[in-house]
Amino acid sequence: MEPIAEIAALIERFTAEDGVHDTPIPRLKLTRFSSQSVPFHGVHEPAFCVLAQGKKRVMLADEIYIYDNSRYLIASVDLPVTGQVIEATPEAPYLGLRFDLDPREIASIMLQANLSASGAAGSTRGIFLGDPTTAILDAVLRLLRLLGSPADIPALAPLAEREVLYRLLKGELGARIAQMATLHTHSGRIAKAIGWLRGHFAEPLHIEAFARDVNMSPSSLHHHFKAVTAMSPLQFQKQLRLQEARRLLLAEGIDAATAAHRVGYESASQFSREYSRLFGEPPVRDLRRLRETGAPLAVA
Repeated sequence: MEPIAEIAALIERFTAEDGVHDTPIPRLKLTRFSSQSVPFHGVHEPAFCVLAQGKKRVMLADEIYIYDNSRYLIASVDLPVTGQVIEATPEAPYLGLRFDLDPREIASIMLQANLSASGAAGSTRGIFLGDPTTAILDAVLRLLRLLGSPADIPALAPLAEREVLYRLLKGELGARIAQMATLHTHSGRIAKAIGWLRGHFAEPLHIEAFARDVNMSPSSLHHHFKAVTAMSPLQFQKQLRLQEARRLLLAEGIDAATAAHRVGYESASQFSREYSRLFGEPPVRDLRRLRETGAPLAVA
């Protein structure tokens, strides 16, 4: 059996129903959908994503990334994106896996294997597609097979996880993955800036002070931030605010004005306009649709 076919069979075996499924391996999640989805919004955290069957579209600002079993996707930093399953049927469901990436583990492997970070100094987009080699797929298979023998997971999963990371670092996009572990580079500083924004998105953003905190000039921050995220820091902050407001509206049942204030908006009318621009409808109509359809809020 071809590696991608066995990966599909294993994902189908361990996902009895549609949705995103946790596994006994904490960094590994499996996904199954039997039909196309509506667009769903969320912050895509650093991860390696493989599709064994089906097709997905991921939108970052105005950029579109489409991948299937001939391409894998990596997010190297936290990014607010829109995802959509665009190819799936009950007979041939969408089957994918997500493996969360840890910069500390990447740095450890680079040191142990004497892998150079040369070529990783520039700022490159924080989401990208690659070709899954046989070596990468075989490593993924070894990790997935452990789900069939839970007693072996504590001893063998760490080894299998390190092999997946090693194969990715040795692949064509290894230098871009290595950026995750090189904190002294511009990309490393932008990752720090993104982390601050995620924790403080409701606060006013003062660019000069923000730039000083990450040891960059305002112009350099803007340039490299946009190179990695495809948006400015202010646009990034707006996406985070709107996504959190949507979650609050659905989960806590508060009104739009309260949600707007809690995520940092001073103007309820501005909040409503920007909410409609991102999600396609004003808050009340959007929430009604979400409740009626059960559409997911977060990126799978």
